[in-house]
Amino acid sequence: MPSRCRRTVLAALLILLTVSGVDFVRADSIPAFVTPNEFNGSDIERINQAVQKAHELGCNVRIPHINLVNGERRDIWLIDSAILLPGNSVLELDNCHIKLSDRCRDNFIRSANCGIGFETIEPIENITIRGVGHVVLEGADHPRATGDAAKKLGSRTYGTDAGKEDESQTGDWRNIGILMAYVEHFRIENLTMIDSHAWAISLERCAHGVLRDLHFESDGFKEIDGKRETILNQDGVDLRMGCHDILIDNITGATGDDLIALTAIARTEDTNGNLDSTMVSSAVDRGNGLDEIRNVMIRNVRGYCRGGHHIVRFLNTSGVKMHDIMLDGLIDTSPETMRCKAAVKIGDKNYGTGVAPLGTTYRIFVSNVTSRAQHTILIGGSLADSVLTNIIRHGSPGEVVTILPGKDFIQNVTITNTHVME
Repeated sequence: MPSRCRRTVLAALLILLTVSGVDFVRADSIPAFVTPNEFNGSDIERINQAVQKAHELGCNVRIPHINLVNGERRDIWLIDSAILLPGNSVLELDNCHIKLSDRCRDNFIRSANCGIGFETIEPIENITIRGVGHVVLEGADHPRATGDAAKKLGSRTYGTDAGKEDESQTGDWRNIGILMAYVEHFRIENLTMIDSHAWAISLERCAHGVLRDLHFESDGFKEIDGKRETILNQDGVDLRMGCHDILIDNITGATGDDLIALTAIARTEDTNGNLDSTMVSSAVDRGNGLDEIRNVMIRNVRGYCRGGHHIVRFLNTSGVKMHDIMLDGLIDTSPETMRCKAAVKIGDKNYGTGVAPLGTTYRIFVSNVTSRAQHTILIGGSLADSVLTNIIRHGSPGEVVTILPGKDFIQNVTITNTHVME
């Protein structure tokens, strides 16, 4: 079609839309992104204003490297509470450094459908958290609370809220770095997370998503005011109850606790936002399988646990199934002076009512693992219809696959191509 004719057709279409009462918005009238530098207030107020404005406009929100405050250029964003992301949000972190302030007892980032005061958690869709270049999320210099809901502040794990009236004296879900619940179709990628207050990333009942190119740096302790303080439960990536159809790819670094953990532990809490829990969502499974973890691919893991725990852990308790999980490619990068308890641990007898019944942990496929951990593959619970293959143990003699509970908990598990290299 000649260009003159095309212009005529476009003009006629514009007139038709106008007389029909349809708003016609030029594509170039919507910005590609909104930044917090366009708003006033504290760093977190400006960021959340930008998130809301971008959501209204239907564009991305971008946190740049430079934080402009009253004409002053800063290279850090210091936040007092969580960045809250609604559905259909894209958060771009552009070579920026975000740090929790000493006033903050909250997540770095949380899906906006959950938190304190939410009686119900409505499912949402389409959240992307994407780092561009080198992006750092760093814990506070003096964390108000650390650890999970079973850890008392000041005695088992560090927290400046220890002993303070009207403040919870245990850890809870607010200590998690990135927390999302009931989110479908999501991506979290290209981030470095340092000194998390508990689990760096935790997902609850999330599905159809990707976690990729994530690096972790935590020790299980932190030097604070010249003293070595204990910080517990510093996992890297955690998938909790009800997560399914998820890819975890290219995970590196070291953590104070498990680098990657899939944990489906039966619970009784029946209120959302419960500050006595490390999960923001309540127990919902009534025997209908909503809490099982399934259809998860993990690949390209290069890291270790500085706290001496596990690199990858699969754990479900009685009443909750875990199945169709694939781990392909794990390299234990621990130094000679430190050994993890296990490169991969499956199941445990010390949670809930003991070992999950045979047939509730099944179709687990583990391949291409090399490790110098105390146990290369440690089976601490039941396992059925699974394959463990291409496993190399090095640095010390011993079994490549260790089975703790007994042979009665193992059924139709194929173990092939294992090697011990002194």
